[in-house]
Amino acid sequence: MATNLPARTEQSEDTDLILRQVLSDVLGLSAERIDELEPDSGLFGHLPELDSMAVAGLLTELEDRLDIIIDDEDVDGEMLETFGGLRSFLVGKRAIG
Repeated sequence: MATNLPARTEQSEDTDLILRQVLSDVLGLSAERIDELEPDSGLFGHLPELDSMAVAGLLTELEDRLDIIIDDEDVDGEMLETFGGLRSFLVGKRAIG
């Protein structure tokens, strides 16, 4: 079966794990809720814990743990819409370092 998803790499798997840890730590999501996150799982507007106030804390923690810089112009609804979208954005940021 053909898929449009990017190939899993060690870095993308590492990014996935770190993103899950940050969502748990910053938003206080349970392990069960974290484990249920799929690429198309909604984030902003779908998780009550991820409101506009929590976004800044989430992005700051991701910058620190992934050693990246997220510019203000990078932040938009599409990037935060789904778990997979945010993960892909972070993998891309790490790749350009």
